[in-house]
Amino acid sequence: MTAYVELQVTTHFSFLRGASSPEELFVRAAELGIEALGIADRNSLAGIVQAHKWAKETGVRLVVGCRLDLTDATSLLVYPTNKAAYSRLCRLLSLGKGRAGKGRCQLDWGDVEAWNEGLIAVLVPDMAPNMDNDTCAVNLRRLKTVFGDRAYLALTLRRRPNDALRLYDLSQLANRAGVPTIATNDVLFHDASRRILQDVVTCIRHNCTIDDAGFRRERHADRYLKAPDEMARLFKAWPEALVRTREIMARCTFNMSELEYQYPDEKSHPHLTPQQTLEKFVRLGADKRYPDGVPDKVVRQLRHELDLIAEMRYANYFLTVHDIVHFARSQGILCQGRGSAANSSVCYVLGITELDPAKYDLLFARFLSKNRNEPPDIDVDFEHARREIVMQWVFETYGRDHAALVAVVSRYRTRGALRDVGKALGLPEDILKTLSQQYRHWASDIDETHLDGLNLNRESRRVRLTLDLAKQLVNAPRHLSQHPGGFVLTRDRLDDLAVIEPAAMKDRQVIEWDKDDIDVLKFMKVDCLALGMLTCMKKSFDLLAEHKGVDMTMAGIPADDTPTYDMICKADTVGVFQIESRAQMSMLPRLKPRVFYDIAIEVAIVRPGPIQGDMVHPYLRRKHGLEPVDYPNDKVRDILGRTFGVPLFQEHAMKVAVVCAGFTDDEADHVRRSLATFKHTGGVKNFRDKMYQGMIERGYTPEFAERLIKQLEGFGSYGFPESHAISFALIAYASSWMKCHHPDVFLCALLNSQPMGFYAPAQLVRDAREHGVEVRPVCVNTSRWDCTLEETGTRGKLAVRLGLRMVRSLSEHDAARLTAARQDGYASIPEVWRHSGLPVSTLVKLAEADAFFPSLAKPRREALWALKGMRDTSLPLFDGVETNEAAVVLKAMTAGSEVVQDYGHIGLSLRQHPVAFLRGDLSERGIVTCQAANARKDKSHALVAGMVLVRQRPGTASGVTFMTIEDETGIVNAVIWSKLYEEQRRLVLTARMVAISGQIQKEGEVVHLVARRLIDLSDKLDSVGDRNDAFPLPYSRGDEFRHGEPGMDPRVLKRTGSRAAQSPVILVKSRDFH
Repeated sequence: MTAYVELQVTTHFSFLRGASSPEELFVRAAELGIEALGIADRNSLAGIVQAHKWAKETGVRLVVGCRLDLTDATSLLVYPTNKAAYSRLCRLLSLGKGRAGKGRCQLDWGDVEAWNEGLIAVLVPDMAPNMDNDTCAVNLRRLKTVFGDRAYLALTLRRRPNDALRLYDLSQLANRAGVPTIATNDVLFHDASRRILQDVVTCIRHNCTIDDAGFRRERHADRYLKAPDEMARLFKAWPEALVRTREIMARCTFNMSELEYQYPDEKSHPHLTPQQTLEKFVRLGADKRYPDGVPDKVVRQLRHELDLIAEMRYANYFLTVHDIVHFARSQGILCQGRGSAANSSVCYVLGITELDPAKYDLLFARFLSKNRNEPPDIDVDFEHARREIVMQWVFETYGRDHAALVAVVSRYRTRGALRDVGKALGLPEDILKTLSQQYRHWASDIDETHLDGLNLNRESRRVRLTLDLAKQLVNAPRHLSQHPGGFVLTRDRLDDLAVIEPAAMKDRQVIEWDKDDIDVLKFMKVDCLALGMLTCMKKSFDLLAEHKGVDMTMAGIPADDTPTYDMICKADTVGVFQIESRAQMSMLPRLKPRVFYDIAIEVAIVRPGPIQGDMVHPYLRRKHGLEPVDYPNDKVRDILGRTFGVPLFQEHAMKVAVVCAGFTDDEADHVRRSLATFKHTGGVKNFRDKMYQGMIERGYTPEFAERLIKQLEGFGSYGFPESHAISFALIAYASSWMKCHHPDVFLCALLNSQPMGFYAPAQLVRDAREHGVEVRPVCVNTSRWDCTLEETGTRGKLAVRLGLRMVRSLSEHDAARLTAARQDGYASIPEVWRHSGLPVSTLVKLAEADAFFPSLAKPRREALWALKGMRDTSLPLFDGVETNEAAVVLKAMTAGSEVVQDYGHIGLSLRQHPVAFLRGDLSERGIVTCQAANARKDKSHALVAGMVLVRQRPGTASGVTFMTIEDETGIVNAVIWSKLYEEQRRLVLTARMVAISGQIQKEGEVVHLVARRLIDLSDKLDSVGDRNDAFPLPYSRGDEFRHGEPGMDPRVLKRTGSRAAQSPVILVKSRDFH
């Protein structure tokens, strides 16, 4: 076979340049017999770790490389020959990215010269515009001067006229400069079938259509991997150029496995070793956690954990997390560890987690195992509003040369792929919208049956191509963004190991690799995550102390509070952490939580795994005594006793595998980690056989073994760690208690913590008013930036005053100017203008929000009219001229128009509900109110209508969709079965107001309407206020179907023209939950 390796390969980690993944490229290379691939993404090493992974999988060697595009349009392929050279390449790229900012790189010849040692460089001669032989000769001489015998010139067929002559000229130039040549195919995709996708991603990158792409398209069609013999045929005139590719491969001895990660030393006690310091903190923490004496069981467990930490040399890691948590608490920032770390007694006594593992018999091996040889992973949640304080402390403490955030690879999902591909192919906007609306935000496949009934010509070549290419683009990287809070910390310089670039947010920096990449390399990660409910609880405690004189903490919240559990059992949980979704509300009356562990089960059970594994119904029947619980022996009872013999948690899978089937701890952990992939990799048979055989050998019946294995299979990666569920249950119970006993405080804190949670402010306010909380409108004289609490005259009850933060597009800076200047209050609109110094445009926002009416009695329309005569700058010609304009009597806005404006500018209305204006028409059609529907008997028929607030489709076995609608009397929770969902898919996904005909289903105090037919009434909603614009319905974050996928990173898109004037009517996006 020909001596040739491909050294110029671009993966899709060049972000909309390459059209194939490292996996596809290396698998194809193995099929073609290519010995090695040189990955050379543009100014980036983002794909190198995945390439390293697939190189090991396929046996095709990886030559680590990068393509440098310099400021003078010169392009070089560079390959580190050893680890030191690799570190210099990382430093060079970090330098260029630090100069240019997020997503860009700025390097010149001087930089390359300064960092060239140990790098092989290959000049790509014909990529720059108007590259002529003279320019190429100059660059070759410079290359030779800088790199010496490490300089090469690339010969690549471009499929243009006189290709052979061009390659001959280049080889002659190289000979004269003393620079050897190599042959490359400049690969952009693994197989010829990807050529069209390559053109499309090029169009996406340039923000143009395929018809306008012109010479921006890549220059030749066969830039895919070719077999060595095929390359020999193409380059038969330059055989030495082929041979030299192997020469470069041989010179590049660096392998990614050589990267030695070293965690930084903690030096809080210089006279002690890290392990001694950790053990000291553990002793002190244990005494605090167990003031009556540390139980013997806990002492043994702490000793076991500390010995393992010492053996694996992880003491520094635990000390780091301890220090971060200690700093946060010193600043009064609420925080709590979660996930598998809550299985650790060391984490508990250090104050990292709030869950005593000994109390719940949690499995430490789920967190840390010697044989697994993986670093621990501790996730700590902080208040989302103040988490940045903690993150900046980490940067300052460890230094920016030693700390950076992990990246997140933003990948295409179905909606984004359809929109971007369709736009590139020139499909009209209305067709793009119609196509993308048929899929939920997180959908990752394209089922063409969903397009039936859309009146699309599916035989159209462009529609057909859009569907086919979007399927190929799904899961491809779009751009890099930053991890929510995962830090990589190092003892030596971090940019010796990875490329660092500035993040989009000020004072942050990220490496180019995501969490999966650092797992491959065994790097350790510290997660400082943000949790909105912790912000809400902190604000609640502060408001409680300020207005009611009650000092409360998370630990001080009364346990086993009956009114709180009564509220939870009634599914009265709007705004509550984790158990507020419609799927959770549907489960709460059936599960009937009465003790804390029930809440943990509630958190975990409404997940695709337990549902699809047929665990929910057996658990509910057994819990309520409707089905006997049969344990084969006491060992199984010890494992599954609290869940009535049903495995609900990941730890259950591990314990069952060990106790019932004889698995080792490591084999059991492999079961836990592999359940999700067994069905796809074909290993499920081995898993089933081994577990089944092990259970039979230990005396379990075939029926028991089959049932248990089936449950574990369905559970997969969706199973919750028990420790994670209990950690979240702590916050769920705390927020439930606050809502139950202090709904005024809870609403105020929730509104001040936005954006967060499942519901939009409109729904939170409606729910609170139904609980007797008075809510007052935004006011220029009484509102602050945040929502505030005001006296009502009734002891123990406070009113919530909406804050200026609720006014759409009003900045906090302008709100501060308004409040600072008002002193004893504004007496008129001109006084607000003069004293605050705010521009008229800002006052218009306040007028549109009706903020002048509560205290100045100026309705919205009058306030807007008064502002018409004001100017931010005076007109000299009219200075000194008095104007006594006659009073104008303005026609009052209709009640419907006022409500529409409220929703458009505040996101909610304290006036009438929009549906109230349609009640006459609805009644004529036999449509009853939500209140009337909820009052009907079980199994009776109802036809009800309302605005769509939430659509949620959890991963249930039956494919049910929950839809919540609201009218002026309340809400109805509808259940839409999969058959109806498919029949009326478009309506379910897009309607803003619907009428639902169905059957009432009652379970205790909870009512559902099982839908039989849906009618789209969006046009009725749009008519509120005598207007034809779309009603500005504030979709909540919990509405899965309205939460659109983010588009291309705006920093890399070119503007195609000025932005059209914004309509005052804005449809608020929502968030997906699955």
